[in-house]
Amino acid sequence: MLLAYRQKPSFFALGQELGQHHQTVQRCVERALAYGPLAALDDRPRPGKEPTITPEAKAWLVSLACDKAKEHGYPHELWTTRLLARHAREQGPAVGHECLANLVQGTVCKILSQEEIKPHKVRYYLERRDAEFEQKMAEVLCVYREVQVLKKAAARSNKPRKPAAIVSYDEKPGIQAIATTAPDLPPEPGVYATFARDYEYKRHGTLSLLAGIDLLTGKVHALVRDRHRSREFIEFLKLLDAAYPASTAIKLILDNHSAHISRETRAWLATRPPGRFEFTFTPKHGSWLNLVEGFFSKFARSVLRHIRVASKHELKERIMAGIEDVNRHPVIHTWSYKLAEAA
Repeated sequence: MLLAYRQKPSFFALGQELGQHHQTVQRCVERALAYGPLAALDDRPRPGKEPTITPEAKAWLVSLACDKAKEHGYPHELWTTRLLARHAREQGPAVGHECLANLVQGTVCKILSQEEIKPHKVRYYLERRDAEFEQKMAEVLCVYREVQVLKKAAARSNKPRKPAAIVSYDEKPGIQAIATTAPDLPPEPGVYATFARDYEYKRHGTLSLLAGIDLLTGKVHALVRDRHRSREFIEFLKLLDAAYPASTAIKLILDNHSAHISRETRAWLATRPPGRFEFTFTPKHGSWLNLVEGFFSKFARSVLRHIRVASKHELKERIMAGIEDVNRHPVIHTWSYKLAEAA
């Protein structure tokens, strides 16, 4: 426009030629004369509409978002932006914020975004409720340090290693035995990229996997039972007792489940030779310190992922087949986090 005006210095004629109003051409030329040709290419910033929501009203809205919706008489646990906007429209004018009488959901989202508040979301954390957390964590790390020492000693020498077995143990309850009500449809190249599965399903109940990993060999010892009470835990201890020579000390890393410290469990342990079993308990809310949790995660993402069975018996057989497959190619799990501190 500026170059054309240089050739034809007429606002009206140039406007007709470019299909613009002559005042548009005039304003562009005036901006170029006042601020320079480059500044004339863009519109000058304008003040825009005066904000109608006061800072006090915004602060009240943000404070409201930091409460739970149920604290204001709603059945909802948390706010939704739509509910928050409705509440602000209804209650804002009554507390002196008339500017919120016509508040809409989009404006609520903008205000919360500016303050980096997301009242409709929950981020979980894990509170330390064990007064002896550090001490118990150090005990677990010392066991992992012992595993590291035994591995290095075995690698340097051909002599038999210390007669000890260190097992990381836990239970994985609530594994669902779910059956399909119609056959799965296989993928077809160029037609269907994935398996197709009917939405309906049938429940056959749940099972519990009791498993422990030998941290020196990588072997997984496992039982699958309907429940995981003291009797099932004792059954697992008997499995370990039969798996290792009588001279081997079996050290278990496990949590504080009631079955692990029950009267029945203590009574059975009393029947074993002194030093046969030694328990090291993880602190409360410290199950992440147990290496077997990583195994459960991997097992759930591979063997148990999308699994469908016709009965609980089939589920048990497939879980045990999965354990056997793991033991054919054992993985020796290692722990490194804060291990240097457990000297």
